[in-house]
Amino acid sequence: MKKTVIYGLLLIVATIVSCTSGDSFGGRMLSPEQERLARINMIDSTSLSEVVNLDSIDGFEQLSSLTADVWMLIDDSTGCIISEKNADEQRQMASITKMMTCLLALENGQMNDTIEITQDVYIAKDSRVKLGDKYTMRHLIDEMMLLSDNDAAYALAKHIGGDTLKFCDMMNEKAAYLGMTHTHFANPNGMPNLNNYSTASDLVRLSRYCMRDSLFAAIVGTVEKDVPLLDGRHMPCRNTNALLKTYEGCLGIKTGFTRLAGNCLASAATRNGTTLYLVLLNSRSMSSRFTESAILLDYGFNVMKTYGLRGYSQP
Repeated sequence: MKKTVIYGLLLIVATIVSCTSGDSFGGRMLSPEQERLARINMIDSTSLSEVVNLDSIDGFEQLSSLTADVWMLIDDSTGCIISEKNADEQRQMASITKMMTCLLALENGQMNDTIEITQDVYIAKDSRVKLGDKYTMRHLIDEMMLLSDNDAAYALAKHIGGDTLKFCDMMNEKAAYLGMTHTHFANPNGMPNLNNYSTASDLVRLSRYCMRDSLFAAIVGTVEKDVPLLDGRHMPCRNTNALLKTYEGCLGIKTGFTRLAGNCLASAATRNGTTLYLVLLNSRSMSSRFTESAILLDYGFNVMKTYGLRGYSQP
């Protein structure tokens, strides 16, 4: 009986893969944007639990020792939830907020526009951008995402929305469009604000949507880059996401930290044709968010490998 269920699930996976290789999804013809939305709507909390004894997989025993108290880990192809903890609890998300800022800038901005760091966006003053600096929009996005620059986020928000409040309206409209029903954005950078919150499940949706934008994926997958200013200077930028250098197959995505949010990380990684998405919130330390994310991702790949899903062969 168990083999029959597993075989049936594998057929479903194969059908999804074949149907989505073009412009159809489950037999329906969809536009690229409809297909993108359909993909992020694929969340299945039952399929794996029906056929997989998850606690028998190598790495499961480590999950109870994680300091993070919120996470969601899914297989992107099927939407199957591999592991979750408090995934629907609303929490502060810190600089993971900048994923939405980046997405809206890419969707609504002109990459060659000039953006100046003016007094009204020079707010946090803990950033690498300085008053009077000028960048193209594309290079300021690079700087914001690699260094998690707070004032760069304000500058982009003002340029795209006209002012920060209007940009936050855009953020919340996009969140509603994506089905992020437990999320509210109150600023473009994730600085402490009780009205800037989300859930791991909502942020997984955002992650999967964002990473289907090729330019977004290229930016968050960049380890380091010399970002040029318009006056000829260059700013060396090294990505705050250590997993890009330490975890095989890591694709990105975004770090975050405030005292309210704890240490956070949104991750994507791919191995042997399987892509996993993970959002982890409120880990104890800057280093533990990376080690704990690696533990969860390793466990996820072990689950998919053991049960022959999405590109793995049966043991």
